[in-house]
Order: sequence, then structure tokens, then C-alpha cells
Amino acid sequence: MANQVTRTYVASIRNHQQVRDDLDSLGFAASKLWNVARWTCDRIWDETGTIPDDSTLKAYLKSHERYADLNAQSSQAILEELAEAFDSWYANRANGTENANPPGYRKRGDDHPRSTVTFKEDGFKHDPNHNRIRLSKGRNLKDGRRDFILCEYAAGPDVDVQNVQQIRAVWNGDEWELHIVCRVEIENADAPGDRVAGIDLGICNFAAVAVGAEALLYPGGALKEDDYYFQKERAKCDDSDSQKARRLDRKRDERRTHFLHAVSMDIVAECAARNVGTIVVGDLSGIREGADWGDHGNLNLHGWAFDRFTEMLEYKAAERGITVECVDERDTSKSCAACGTTDDSQRVERGLYVCDECGLVANADVNGAENIRQKVLPSLACDGGDRDNGWMAQPAVRLFDKSMGRVRPQEQVRREP
Repeated sequence: MANQVTRTYVASIRNHQQVRDDLDSLGFAASKLWNVARWTCDRIWDETGTIPDDSTLKAYLKSHERYADLNAQSSQAILEELAEAFDSWYANRANGTENANPPGYRKRGDDHPRSTVTFKEDGFKHDPNHNRIRLSKGRNLKDGRRDFILCEYAAGPDVDVQNVQQIRAVWNGDEWELHIVCRVEIENADAPGDRVAGIDLGICNFAAVAVGAEALLYPGGALKEDDYYFQKERAKCDDSDSQKARRLDRKRDERRTHFLHAVSMDIVAECAARNVGTIVVGDLSGIREGADWGDHGNLNLHGWAFDRFTEMLEYKAAERGITVECVDERDTSKSCAACGTTDDSQRVERGLYVCDECGLVANADVNGAENIRQKVLPSLACDGGDRDNGWMAQPAVRLFDKSMGRVRPQEQVRREP
């Protein structure tokens, strides 16, 4: 029996010169529709005091001229993206991030940038035998009923493009490329063992992993350094929507994605080496709601990519036969993993947890990870035994090595003089 997972492959367009003008027209049309929808949001907001969701936008704009510039599903994807951007902005403001701005217009003077165009099931045809993808145009941009864009693509040498679910035409700053989303079947592997690992996700330490008698710590310093650098460079841009600003945003996203891939890959490898068959992750889906972590904390909080990281962890773990579960992490940072005492004052400082009841001294994030692990091992939780917990105070630190682009033990990572 096989597991089905999603993969996104980036492919170059071999006949770029022939299709560039057509892709440009779709990219410009996507920007225009975004701007129309953005103006509509303002109008509805002024009249009703609420921001419309994607279903309301679709109903308002279904008959608009700009809607017919793209395939119907492509237009729907633009409106869904705008509604999601408003939701993200609203969550930022609700949590006290005063400098958060609502999504803006996609326009520089009289010019519209090339926006990403998404093609769902009805918007493309895939010819795997000849590495071709046919992309649909909207009714307004067609020269005739059979007018379409035929892209010849080249993916990586080890990539087999099959079971395509979605296509995205993305302007990378120099040319168009295709992001091809595929459904891939992976044969079930045997679990490395029956041990359980708990993972606590955080800000200063991106992840703490407790395996029982051993812990691993993954600092988020490299991620925070990148965010600080790109925020500083972006502040130098005269226009927040300039080509330079968008290039900086794209580079930051690429580096963040690579960091998430590197850390998730290393965690799975380290768990497999320790005969872990189940990874338990604290569910952070509600952490953005109703909490105030201060201005700096909120900025970091909303920069977290919890869902993306968990998805990466799940499919990488599945390839090793490891199951990933999400559990409620309520009070896991406040409770002692040795005796179960819950007290806000026991986390005496950012990285240290001291239990007044049993005397446990532990790294605070490792203590949280062990509590998460015990969520699925109730027979171990607070058993009052003499389990050695000295390992909780001295986790093995694994750092992201920027020079090599991967995670390694702290002692092997070179430091700048």
C-alpha cells in the first residue's frame, strides 16, 4: 500500500521566447483583477464595516470584464489569495502588530507587474510524453476558441512529472517558470522502531526534540538573522512594490523555505537513527489568536511558518515510515515533565525551567517537547519514578550551517571570526 503526498517541481520553459508575450498578458491581467478586487474590498468595507471573504468577492466580480481575462479558476485563485492576505493582516493587527499593513495594489505608476497565475484542473492539459503543458487563456484574451499557450518544459533530471494537480506560472524576475504541483505515491516503509519523539516549536529555538533520555535543539538564529537583514534592505527601497523590493521578498522566502527543508530533513533523519516510529508535534493553530507577545514578539510570531514546516515534516517522515501526530500543547511550557506541577513562575527565564516541587532543572523548550511527547505516552507522564532527566538540561545543539546550507552538530559549524 502507498501513501499519497504532494510535491511541487520547478520547471524552466524551453520555448520561453515564443510564449513570453502570452504569459506576460496573463500576468498583467492577474494584477489588474487583483486591483479591481482590492478596490471592491475598500468599497464594501466603507459601506458595511467588514472585509468581504473570497466567496463574496467571487459573487461581486463574476461578471466583471477583468474576471474574463483569465480562466475562471485562475480568477478565483486571485480572489482567494487576496482574501487570505486580508485575513493575515487582520490577525497581525489583532495581536498588536501596529505597523502591519493591509494588502496593497499591484501597480507601479501606470504599469502592472507580472503576478503569479494559478491554473487548476480546468485550466491546463498535460502531455507527459512530450513534456508539454497547455495553459488556458481567459475569454477576453483569446484570438479564437482554440487559442491557448503551449509551454514546453524541462524539469530536473530525477523528476517524473505525473498526476499533475495544479500549475503556477511564476515570474522570477528574469523570466517565467512553471511550478508544477503533483500527487506522488510513496510506498509505505517500515517504521524504524516504536519510540516516540516530541517536538516543541518556538521563536528563539525553532525546534526542540525530546526522544526520551536524549534531546536535540535547533536554534532559529539563522532564520532571524535573515529576517533582520532583509527587513533592513527592504527599508532602503523607495518603493515598497519596486522590482528590488519584490526581489528581496522572493530571496527571503527562498532562504526561509530552504531553512525549513533543512531542519525538517535533519529531524527526520535523527529520529530514524534513534528508532523513532512516531513524531508528536505541538498544535500551534490557535497561537495567533488572543495573545500579545509584545511588538517584537508578534513580528516573530507571525513570521513563523508552522503549517509549512509540519507539512514538510509529515511527507519526509512518511518516506521513512514515521507517523506525525499533532497534539494540543496547552500548558506544556508551564508544566514540569518530571512531576507534572504546573506553575507560571517555574520558567525562571527564557531558556531555563526550574521546578520548585521536584527540583528539575531543564532547558525550557526541551521540557515543553518532553511534555508533548508524554501526551501520547501517558504511562510515562508524571509517574513519580526515578527516571534520569539530566539530559533535559543538556540537549545536543544542531545549527544551520549557512556555508553548506544544511544542519550539522554545533561543534562542526564554522563561525565567522
